[in-house]
Amino acid sequence: MRVLVTGGAGYIGVVLCRQLIEAGHEPVVYDRLFWGRKPLAGLDVEIVSGDLRAFDVATLDGIDAVCHLSGLSNDPTAEYNTEANWQMNAVATERLVVACKARGIERFTFASSASIYDSEGTTHDGSRSPAMCDETTVVAPRGAYSLSKKYAEDVILRETNDRFAPVIFRQGTVFGYSPRMRFDLVVNTFIKDAIVRRRLFLHGGGWMWRPLVDVEDVAAVHVLALSSPLEKLRGQIFNVLEENYQVRQLAMLVAGSLSLVDPPIRVELEGAPQPTLVRNYRMSNAKLSAALGFTPSRTVLESIEHMLTKVPLDRTDDFGDPKYYNIRWMSLLEESHVEQRAYASIY
Repeated sequence: MRVLVTGGAGYIGVVLCRQLIEAGHEPVVYDRLFWGRKPLAGLDVEIVSGDLRAFDVATLDGIDAVCHLSGLSNDPTAEYNTEANWQMNAVATERLVVACKARGIERFTFASSASIYDSEGTTHDGSRSPAMCDETTVVAPRGAYSLSKKYAEDVILRETNDRFAPVIFRQGTVFGYSPRMRFDLVVNTFIKDAIVRRRLFLHGGGWMWRPLVDVEDVAAVHVLALSSPLEKLRGQIFNVLEENYQVRQLAMLVAGSLSLVDPPIRVELEGAPQPTLVRNYRMSNAKLSAALGFTPSRTVLESIEHMLTKVPLDRTDDFGDPKYYNIRWMSLLEESHVEQRAYASIY
């Protein structure tokens, strides 16, 4: 199957492309290439460089299915430029959905976010556990990122019919190693802070709940959807997570794992200023397990062990590279674009 992967050069996308190849599919990457082509090195993929806001429908020629991952991918980058976030995550997604439906592309997977469960009515001070959310929970998302994801979900459900069978995956907070590595995701951030600072910082004591899922499991569910019966997918929403954790638990798992490396790293838990947008929510993955027979199983401990074999424990300066942090990298690119756009070359 020839599969268009929007955002295919990103954190989840490169892992998904590798798994698609392993499953016998032919991925076609559609990406702005903010982080270049290097993360895709070694993968036999076709790369189409483009901005989804100016998507050429001819790109869909010969495409059998679409895995839609592209767009701004977290709260900080969405809040940094809310208009760009809306145009990328909401408006461009709507155009892509309509184009795929018009072309008769039945299989369409959408990477939504569990953050849409985090509403104004949720407790955010750790005083009590938030309710367990399933796919029937009424949502009232807050923040530019989750609002754009909810709009995209509504578009997908509106366009679903007997010839268009999209599926929505509400992905939990992702962690784990990727060739396009990120250290601005909670577990990955803790690993970086433990190695570089030998301290972990907990907002509000770290009592907030988050649903967590490894990047390998996220990719696997998109691959699974390419072979699952269409009637199990058509217009369905599935939560995707391994387990719900309190942030404090995650810090302790990282601290314990890092104490086993040689030489051992002693980690102290410290308080940190509370961010403006504090997320605190839990969700169930029962529907995914029952309907598609898939339960994400890669645990935080397993993922931490794997990441420690991949990250440069002896080169702490490398962790400061802005390419590992979405908003820092985007800010740097924006500044460079403003100053260098008049020149034909960077040299």
